[in-house]
Amino acid sequence: MAVAVVVPAVVVAGAFTVTAWQDDDGRADTSKGDTVRTATAVVTRSDLSNAQTLDGTLGYGRATTVKGGRPGLVTWLPAAGTTVRRGEPLYRVDNVPVPVLYGATPLYRTLRARGTTGPDVRTVADNLRALGYDIGPQPPIGTWVTPRPVTQDGVTAGEPAPTGTASDAPPTPAAPTPSPTPLQVKRGDAVLTGSLIAAVKRWQTAAGMPATGVLGVGDVAVQSGAVRVDGVQAQLADAADGTLMTVTSTTKSVAVSVDPSEAGSMKRGDRVTVTLPDDSTARGTVTAIGATVRSSDASSGDDTSGQARLTVSVALRDTGAVRGVNSAPVRVSFTSETRENVLTVPIGALMALHEGGYAVQLPGGRLVAVRTGMFSKGLVEISGTGIDAGTKVVTTS
Repeated sequence: MAVAVVVPAVVVAGAFTVTAWQDDDGRADTSKGDTVRTATAVVTRSDLSNAQTLDGTLGYGRATTVKGGRPGLVTWLPAAGTTVRRGEPLYRVDNVPVPVLYGATPLYRTLRARGTTGPDVRTVADNLRALGYDIGPQPPIGTWVTPRPVTQDGVTAGEPAPTGTASDAPPTPAAPTPSPTPLQVKRGDAVLTGSLIAAVKRWQTAAGMPATGVLGVGDVAVQSGAVRVDGVQAQLADAADGTLMTVTSTTKSVAVSVDPSEAGSMKRGDRVTVTLPDDSTARGTVTAIGATVRSSDASSGDDTSGQARLTVSVALRDTGAVRGVNSAPVRVSFTSETRENVLTVPIGALMALHEGGYAVQLPGGRLVAVRTGMFSKGLVEISGTGIDAGTKVVTTS
C-alpha cells in the first residue's frame, strides 16, 4: 500500500507546496537531507481492478451425514464415489431398498391415512410426479381436509380389513377412535389422497419395496438433490438406525475461508478466477456467502487459526478443467471493481498539494492538478487538463 512520505526537499512551483509519494519499500532516506531521486514515467491508458487473492479448496463441498431411520440390519451399501439420484437406492435394510427422494422436509411420521396433510406429503407427491407417476389432483391451498382415522390394526377407516387370516374367532369390536380435526391445506403442503396412495403402491412395486401404499420414517432418504457418496462408515449387518455414510453434492466447487471484514465487497454473482495447482486457471462465480461466522480450526496450524471466518462458495463455469481432480488447494482472485480504459500513472508520480488534492509534475517542472480514481497494484487512475496517454510525468525512481 502506498503511503505519503514528507521529505525535506520541498518542491515549490507557483503557489503550490507538494510532498512526494513513495511505496513502503521505497521510502526515501532523509537522514542527510537528500532529495528524492526521480525518473520519468509515461501516462498510459489501461484497465485497473481492485483484486484480492485468497486460498481456497476445490472439492465437492461439505459432507453431510446420513443416518438410518428404522430398525433392521444393513444388507447393502454403495461404494465411495457413487452418485445416487432420485428414486435410486442409497442403501438397503433387511434387503429392502431405501431410495433417495429430493426435498427439504424428510418423512417424520408414518404416511398412511387418507387426508394426511403436510410438507412431508408434499415431498412424496413432488417426487412421484417427477418420476412419472400419475398422482391425481391435489386439493388447492385453503381447502379444509379431514383425515380418516386409522384403527388399531392399521386400517384406514372406511377401507376393507386385510383378508387371509387363519383364525375363525369372531372379530373383536374396534375401540372407538376420536374424530379427527379438519386441517387447512397451507402453502407447501400436499394431501395424501387415494390417487396418491395408489401411485405410492405402483412406485413401491417398481422399486422393489413392499407395495403397501404406506411410507414410514426411514423408508426413504430425503436429500436436497443427487448426492455423491463421500465415505461409508457402516458395514454389512450393522444396525440400520445409526450413522451409515457421508454424502456431498455431485458438483465440484471451491470453498474459500474469508475474514468477515473482507466479505463486504463480495456478493453473489461476482466473477472470480481460480488458479489450479498446475497454474492453469478456470473461471468461476460466487454462488453463496456464509451467513454464519465460525472460528477456524485452531489445530490447522495456519495464520487464520482461531479467527472468525465466513465460507464463500464458488461454482466453476467449466468443470471440465477439473475433471481429473477431486480435491486440491487453489487460489481464488476476487475483483470487486474494474475501471476500464482509464489514464494511469505510477503512484510515485502523485504529489500531495498542501492546499489539498494531488498533482503530477511535468519534466519541465510545471505542476498539473489531477483527480485520482482507483489505486491498484502500484498504479493510480488520474484525470486532469492536458493529461492524456503519452504525457510524460516525473515519478520517484
